[in-house]
Amino acid sequence: MTLEMWVTLAILLVALLLFITELIRLDLVALGVMVALMLTGILTVEEGLAGFSNKAVISIAALFIVGGAVFQTGLASMIAARILQIAGGSQVRLIVILMVSIALMSAFISSTGVVALMLPAVVSLSRSLRINPSKLLIPMAYSALLGGGLTIIGTPPNLLVSEALSKAGLPAFDFFSFTPIGLIVLGVGVVYMALIGRRWLPDRKAEGGVQTVITPQELFRIYELPGNLYRVRVQDDSPLIGKSIGASGLRSEFDLNVVTIYRTSGTSNAILSILNRNGTDSNFRVPTPETCLQANDVMLLQGEANDLSRATGALKLAVLATVPVVEDDIITNEVGIAEVLLRPRSTLIGKTIAELRFASNYRLMVLALRRPNADPNISLKESPLRLGDVLLVQGEWKDIFALKRLRHDFIVMGEHEALQLGAFSRPDKAPITLLVLIAMVILVAFNILDLAPASILASLVVILTRCISVNDAYDTIDLKTLFLMAGMLPMSTALAKVGLVELFATGFVGGLGEGGPILVQLGLFVLTVLLTQVLSNTATAVLIAPLALATAQQLGVQPHALLMTVAIAASTAFATPIASPVNTLVVGTGNYRFGDYMRVGIPLILLVLVVSIAVLPILFPF
Repeated sequence: MTLEMWVTLAILLVALLLFITELIRLDLVALGVMVALMLTGILTVEEGLAGFSNKAVISIAALFIVGGAVFQTGLASMIAARILQIAGGSQVRLIVILMVSIALMSAFISSTGVVALMLPAVVSLSRSLRINPSKLLIPMAYSALLGGGLTIIGTPPNLLVSEALSKAGLPAFDFFSFTPIGLIVLGVGVVYMALIGRRWLPDRKAEGGVQTVITPQELFRIYELPGNLYRVRVQDDSPLIGKSIGASGLRSEFDLNVVTIYRTSGTSNAILSILNRNGTDSNFRVPTPETCLQANDVMLLQGEANDLSRATGALKLAVLATVPVVEDDIITNEVGIAEVLLRPRSTLIGKTIAELRFASNYRLMVLALRRPNADPNISLKESPLRLGDVLLVQGEWKDIFALKRLRHDFIVMGEHEALQLGAFSRPDKAPITLLVLIAMVILVAFNILDLAPASILASLVVILTRCISVNDAYDTIDLKTLFLMAGMLPMSTALAKVGLVELFATGFVGGLGEGGPILVQLGLFVLTVLLTQVLSNTATAVLIAPLALATAQQLGVQPHALLMTVAIAASTAFATPIASPVNTLVVGTGNYRFGDYMRVGIPLILLVLVVSIAVLPILFPF
């Protein structure tokens, strides 16, 4: 072996060690690999940075945006609700319908997103059927992984092996090349889980019992919010007319927060007809400091009764005591409420809400403060925040969950419950998103457009039609996945450039080649499965796809069956809870242990292995 081979192999082994131990974030390891290959001269700068212009990377970035539109328009929630409605009360029937439905959703949108969306719904369903969530959550996670094998966009390994064929000048896989084997594998997985696997699932309650899912509506009742919410109308002679909320003095002089605004004509019938609606029509305003007030605006104010009394006299506001405050006044698909916990080292501890200028800095209002073993009527104005405090915040959903990015300060609760009620969603845009998704599939399936331009076009359309905002579109892109792919792709280039792929392929053929391509296929499946249990399926596919291609070339056979084997095996992350994010998502809620995944997952891996060895050479002859 040459010096370049040793250097490349050393970089690869260090990267694998860091991937397995997770001492450093996976995406940072991948970027480190890319930089190391350029600094050592193994790759040129152009070769090292080529991953960022790779078609698969660009396609996945665009698909994240399309998937984000599917979620934000509520299309995914509609599908999920329908699934659970059809499933009924039989556990076997529920597992079958749940797995098939989730797999179909995962064929087109992020499997992690599908599981995150369905998790609270499945937990609620398990409670209503009086079964433990541990009987349903592993089947849900596995079906999301199986669903990724149904289309070329279902999971990154599918795109990567197709790209490997294209770079080698061979016919690439098309949109539905994965569908025949994917459907067979899915069918085997569903039958296995319904008849055998479900019997091996633990019947275990979550630690401390299943955590109660607290919805925003339940928070409204728990905190008795009507007690400090008041509805007022801006009278014709009010000095607030023409002033912005920021300049009105409502907060600075009277300690009152504007929660919502309804724009009315001022007549009693007009006020009642508007306020009896759900607050989502054109009369509803999400208040900002720049929002200007008009005569007859109806505001929902939050604060103390004596402060309200001072404000109504000074600012000519009429209290509408006859119109009760209800949940829909502060909980819609645009705005809502959520509980926020302070982290142990939060920079907010020791400061009051006023000192923090919470409304200005976070664009949210603190409606209530709860402290363990303390008086529930804690003063929001005067009490410094302490460790363990729970803040009830109100505002736009996007601002509430923007607090998640401030990991040092906040823990935001209830995102799944908010999604269930349609938070962030634009339901009127759901049909547009569905049409765009169908059009994209048709363009790719019939080879009218390559996946990269088709997915970019689809992402542009959902943005231009306001199915998703530009800012939200950027937020939906998982940069960790993209950097992982872009950083590791140069490693496959380096392995080929220095001759290691050819060397490994020669050894692989020498060890298994005499048994024919079937034995090589078996070896590739096992190697890929072992790696994908500890690495991401993306990193595994990046490493093994070039080996499969080179091995096929040395054997003198068509490589499609071998590369398809790698793609399928890379998605069989069934044996450990860390093998895939979807497995990790359900660990806590299902109170699963490491051995649960091995007991249920290893037989499924063996079944997928048998199916792949038996079927792929028929679909893609050597």
